[in-house]
Amino acid sequence: MTNSKDQPNTFAYEPSSLLAAIVESSDDAIVSKSLEGIITSWNRGAERIFGYSATEVIGQPITILIPPERLDEEPAILARIQSGERVDHFETVRRRKDGQLIDISLTISPIRTPGGIIVGASKIARDISERRRGQEQQSLLLHEMNHRIKNLFALTGGLLSLAAREAETPGDLVKLMRERLVALARAHDLTLRSHEADPATADRVSLFSLLEAMVAPHKTGRSRLTITGDDIEFAAPHVTSLALLFHEFTTNAAKYGALQTEEGFIEISTRPLTNGYQTVWIERGGPPVRSPSLSRGFGSKLESTLKTSLGATIMREWRPEGLVITVVFPRMLCHSSEGA
Repeated sequence: MTNSKDQPNTFAYEPSSLLAAIVESSDDAIVSKSLEGIITSWNRGAERIFGYSATEVIGQPITILIPPERLDEEPAILARIQSGERVDHFETVRRRKDGQLIDISLTISPIRTPGGIIVGASKIARDISERRRGQEQQSLLLHEMNHRIKNLFALTGGLLSLAAREAETPGDLVKLMRERLVALARAHDLTLRSHEADPATADRVSLFSLLEAMVAPHKTGRSRLTITGDDIEFAAPHVTSLALLFHEFTTNAAKYGALQTEEGFIEISTRPLTNGYQTVWIERGGPPVRSPSLSRGFGSKLESTLKTSLGATIMREWRPEGLVITVVFPRMLCHSSEGA
């Protein structure tokens, strides 16, 4: 049986050797420098973060890592070290060998002799670029969320004012607002799903998906909607207005047009124009078409507001087979998804 005394003790390092091993294996950059700012030691973490090997930088001034616009930081740091201060978690920017700027967090401590004399400084640098990008992204998202919430509150206030003018009873007001808010919720859900599905086309929603979402509540066990032509993508700021516009078309179709009957359905076709995109909405299988002068609901105040905000043109024809609505959107609102 082997004597345990003959077994190698992996922890039997001299304290100085153990400390050196810890420093060398650290993921953080651990660097020492003289009081004149000359690099005197350089670990593997520093090689990984800054791109220089130890032989390239030892004996060089620490300023090779500092961008020109931040050179005034080094004298201030050295002055604090010489006075015996420690610098904790100082966030700044440094430059790699390849010229790339990186965000780092520095902790700097005085190096003292056994007699307490300060002879240099040790620096621990941690790359926080990823964290900083995450913070910036979070800040951007919070700003965008705040902007969208403010817009939704403003839009809801406008919807309430318009509904109050259109409604004949409190019950009508509640019904109008509930339906329009549900349409907004569907549009909002589409923008979220678009963002999650493909970051490259985040905050774009296709016209086809929007139309299907608006007509979906009126399904009767079969599809009530046929769409042909080129799909169109709209940027998120326009999606709520588009959702409300097509919600108005759908609501009128359910009250007075094709969706009022079990057999009725809607055909939609799209095509590009020189300066925009045309969408044609055709209702089929509904009740007999009534004269526009006797019809209620067509061309509401909300629709007029939305038409102006989108810069769209809307035309209606009451044909024998059903109502036809032609909408032309400016090209600046759209991204064709053809060939995507």
